[in-house]
Amino acid sequence: MSGKQYLKNQLPVILINLLGMLVLALFLIASDNPIQTVLFIFAVWSIVLVLSLLAFYFSRKKYLNKLLNMTEQLEERYLLPEIMQVPERADEQVFYQIMKMAEKSMLERIGEVQRERREYKEYIEQWIHEVKTPITAMKLLCENNRSPFSREVLAELENINQYTEQALYYARSEHAEKDYSVREVNLCDVVHSAIADNKYLLRQSNMSIQIDDIETKVYTDEKWVRFILNQIIGNAIKYHAEQPILHFRATKTNDKIVLSISDNGIGIPKSDLPRIFEKGFTGQNGRTGKNSTGIGLYLCKRLCDKLGIGLTAYSENRGTTISLIFQMNDFIIGVQG
Repeated sequence: MSGKQYLKNQLPVILINLLGMLVLALFLIASDNPIQTVLFIFAVWSIVLVLSLLAFYFSRKKYLNKLLNMTEQLEERYLLPEIMQVPERADEQVFYQIMKMAEKSMLERIGEVQRERREYKEYIEQWIHEVKTPITAMKLLCENNRSPFSREVLAELENINQYTEQALYYARSEHAEKDYSVREVNLCDVVHSAIADNKYLLRQSNMSIQIDDIETKVYTDEKWVRFILNQIIGNAIKYHAEQPILHFRATKTNDKIVLSISDNGIGIPKSDLPRIFEKGFTGQNGRTGKNSTGIGLYLCKRLCDKLGIGLTAYSENRGTTISLIFQMNDFIIGVQG
């Protein structure tokens, strides 16, 4: 609250006091009182008025600043009426009641939105689980009737399965901590499982797989890391070049293990690199007919943050390297040592 605005608000009070002082001065002069007496009363009245205005200004400013600080510290600022004291002034009590009604309305609306989101999430999860049944049946039919056509169908089924998995993990990513189970995982097993999930797409694109010695164990959730690897492999297939190669390697330092997935594809433009983990960002490559949604890498980043895994991307001219960085605390290092 500024002093200028406060004086502007108190202008009626100041004018009434000045009018009262003028009337009293005229009455005293008309009653043959000495001019010194009139001036003295005028001065005392003015001092009392100024002091009262100043005292009220500082007390109100302190109270309002306290409210502002309380509001800034709140994450849900509509809950301010729950922590503020009930005001004593009648006009402030009216505004307090208005804030309480607004808070109640907001809580009811939030509850309704949360209920709708929960129901929608449950529906998506149920739909995905149901649609996986015909996908699995079609895979079995194709695998039991091998032909060039069935191999093409199997590759497209892997694409469909990836999109359904993406939708499922997106629905669950908000509360990922309720779904994952952290335990000791062999990176080699996870990498081979992810490759198996994409075997027909990899074969269709003639992708060569190179795997260095990755017999390394980390503590994480195997299912979520497998999904992250599927997204990375899917991007490598989508943006592959001639004679594509996908290279997996793991390096170990004192307190971390880095799993790097490198390809020799078209790469990522330098201007796009800082934004590839943003939701919905497709970049220059995604606008060239690749049907990119900008969700895959965003989900990878979101899930890595939930699991405490570092995620980085490097690309220069050709090829891209995505690295998963698994942190090792002192206790795990001691056990493995």
